Amino acid sequence: MEEICLTTELSDAGKRLDAYLSEYLEGYSRTYAQKLIDQGLVLVDGKQVKRSFRLDGEEELLLQIPENEAPPIEAEDLPLDIVYEDDCLMVVNKPKGMVVHPAPGHRSGTLVNALMYHAGDRLSGINGVLRPGIVHRIDRDTTGLLLVCKNDRAHESIAAQLKEHSITRRYTALAEGRFRETEGTVDAPIGRDRKNRLRMAVDPAGGKEAVTHYRVIRQFQKYALLHCRLETGRTHQIRVHMASIGHPLAGDLLYGGHSLGQESGQYLHAGLLGFVHPESGKYMEFEAPLPDYFAERLEKLRKEMCPEEAKNV
Repeated sequence: MEEICLTTELSDAGKRLDAYLSEYLEGYSRTYAQKLIDQGLVLVDGKQVKRSFRLDGEEELLLQIPENEAPPIEAEDLPLDIVYEDDCLMVVNKPKGMVVHPAPGHRSGTLVNALMYHAGDRLSGINGVLRPGIVHRIDRDTTGLLLVCKNDRAHESIAAQLKEHSITRRYTALAEGRFRETEGTVDAPIGRDRKNRLRMAVDPAGGKEAVTHYRVIRQFQKYALLHCRLETGRTHQIRVHMASIGHPLAGDLLYGGHSLGQESGQYLHAGLLGFVHPESGKYMEFEAPLPDYFAERLEKLRKEMCPEEAKNV
């Protein structure tokens, strides 16, 4: 079951729910949208409604799409930054703004569309037709390294390493505020936010185990550059954990961060990835430099500091 959360705009006020969904769900008809509503697979502010429901705007919608009913994925000739590749797997450097795999509202332009063009049917099938080769994910506006598996044996090996927390995953993040301690650990379960289905939240009662280690690399006037290491890989984990301790990521409007101008989305980069190769048994590690927009922001922050502060950066 593919789940998607979205919020309607004030400009959508007056639209019928089924009409709105047929516009939003790329590749699906209005009749199919009506079917989802009738089956109770569409919730508006947590409640089931009729297909004729009129939107007021700013509602929270939760949709569930049966995976076997998804339209076929098209291979697309999109730019693909391949850091490493062999017959077993690939390491790719995902750009900002690219969704990892197709989902309602994002049927094209995803990393999977690009992978299918590059690798054809040489991708693992364990995660189904919507996620060939995908064994772990990062958010649309998060940049950096991802592992892609070309066969099921490699997929099973990498999945086992993820489960055992033996894969090295280090992220670079720009967080708001000044830190009292130079390093720390956030050990707090994460689950779906009960008040806003678009968000995740720390949930001691019903959440899943989540552990993030962080270290302050540079402290600016109002921001801090961090290295974050994941033990677990929950949805939005670093974003949720840093917000929970009062340091949301810069640009992360969903979790309380503030905009830094025209550049949208959180400042988060999956810069280091290490794992044991499924066939050779050797440990491999890869790094990806910060994207230009991130590096340029850091330079601006450095220049804003007084000379004495800048000496320590």
